[in-house]
Amino acid sequence: MVPELTGAIVALVCVALVYTGMAARVVKQYERGVLFRLGRVAGEVRPPGLTLIIPFVDRLAKVNMQIVTLPIPAQEGITRDNVTVRVDAVVYFRVVDATSALVKVEDYKFAVSQMAQTSLRSIIGKSDLDDLLSNREQLNQGLELMIDSPAVGWGIQVDRVEIKDVSLPDTMKRSMARQAEADRERRARIINADAELQASKKLAEAAQQMSGTPAALQLRLLQTVMAVSAEKNSTLVLPIPVELLHFLERGNRADTPPTEGTAHQTPEQPPKEIAPQEPAPRITPEETTPNGDRTQAPDLNGAPGPEIGRHHLTPNPGGGPRPE
Repeated sequence: MVPELTGAIVALVCVALVYTGMAARVVKQYERGVLFRLGRVAGEVRPPGLTLIIPFVDRLAKVNMQIVTLPIPAQEGITRDNVTVRVDAVVYFRVVDATSALVKVEDYKFAVSQMAQTSLRSIIGKSDLDDLLSNREQLNQGLELMIDSPAVGWGIQVDRVEIKDVSLPDTMKRSMARQAEADRERRARIINADAELQASKKLAEAAQQMSGTPAALQLRLLQTVMAVSAEKNSTLVLPIPVELLHFLERGNRADTPPTEGTAHQTPEQPPKEIAPQEPAPRITPEETTPNGDRTQAPDLNGAPGPEIGRHHLTPNPGGGPRPE
């Protein structure tokens, strides 16, 4: 009798151990257990630790409550200013209601991924290129709001959304590089012009100060010579003041005598006035006839000139005065 009782107790203990082994479940600290009894949610969510279920009747589903990092595949779209870009992002979310995450959506991770891709493409179409490059904080907030709105009903809370990278076409990269280079050059020219303006003002003040004391110019000249000679160069540059060159040029002009054939005219003496002269009388040539008569030659118009007079030439052997 005793052996039979002992065998029954041992068998009962073994069945209890097997039942306990089949009914015992361990929920980890970062998990929550949702119990389904005959297909329905039974009771509250099981906390972390050891929990028991009815074998072949209950099913315990464990839900991870940790923050999930979900990368969003790169999405290609056209911005509002008609630029084609590729943008990828990452979503950080976690489950806050384990029952809703299991009951209301089939695969909450896949659902969040598809919602994030759709929202990212929508954000690309509503934004400009400059906003995608420089105003990412506002875009991240808008993207987070678009993903979090439907995810709240699934028992999921979106903690943060970050845009990782924005890929641009090569032509757009070259255009932006040229724009940045031109802007840098513009700023450099403005800075150089400002420096030149300040330097010119200082030089004008220095020149005005030196003009009152000529010795200061000589001291500055000697300082320049010392600075150049301190470098031990074989070539020595000696600057000559421009005023000295002007003085030598004026002295050279004063010592040079005037050349021959050049009339020395005082610039202050006014030119002499020349009185008009009467026209000289025209003298017409005379012609001698074969008989010794002298007549006036015709004028230029062809008319014969008037006869002046006739003189008969007779020989005068005595050499006395010839009668008229």
